[in-house]
Amino acid sequence: QQNELNSFLWTIKRDPPSYFFGTIHVPYTRVWDFIPENSKKAFQQSHIVYFELDLTDPYTISALTSCQLLPQGKNLQDVLPRDIYHRLKRHLEYVKLMMPSWMTPDQRGKGLYADYLFNAIAGNWERKRPVWVMLMVNSLTEVDIKSRGVPVLDLFLAQEAERLRKQTGAVEKVEEQCHPLNGLNFSQV
Repeated sequence: QQNELNSFLWTIKRDPPSYFFGTIHVPYTRVWDFIPENSKKAFQQSHIVYFELDLTDPYTISALTSCQLLPQGKNLQDVLPRDIYHRLKRHLEYVKLMMPSWMTPDQRGKGLYADYLFNAIAGNWERKRPVWVMLMVNSLTEVDIKSRGVPVLDLFLAQEAERLRKQTGAVEKVEEQCHPLNGLNFSQV
C-alpha cells in the first residue's frame, strides 16, 4: 500500500540515476512513516546528496539569522502599525506563559527549559523583519513546541547523510532565500 503513495521522488534516467525528492519543513517524525520505501532506498543508495541549504554549516545558520534582521537602528515597532505591534507583543507574552505547559516530559528530561526554548525561537523578535516574525509566530503553537528538538526532514536527512559519510552540498545560498522574502512589502506580508 505504501508504494501506491505519491513519493515526491523524481528520477533522472542516467547512469547512475539521479533523483529529486521534495521535502517539507516539518519534524521528520511527522512524515517519516509515510515516506515510501523507494524514496528511502534512493537516499540510502546515493553517494552524493544535495539539499536546499546546508543546514549543517554554521555559516548558513548565522547568515539565516542575520538576514532576518531589520536594518541597523530599526525595530519592529518602527515598521508595524501600532495596534498590530501591541497584539503581537501580547500574543508573545501569552505564548511565553503557556510554553511550560506545552512542553513534553521528554523535552524536560533532555534539559530543555521553556524560557530557553522561547528565547531560542523568539529571542530578538523586535529586531526581525515582519515576514520572519510572521513565520516565527506560525511556529509558536502547542503542536510545534511539543516537537521542538526533533529535526525537520531536511536537517534529519542532512544529518543522516553526514553519518553515512555521503558527500553533501546545497543548491541554494542563504541570500537566494532571504532576498525574495525580505523584498516583500508590508501588505504582501
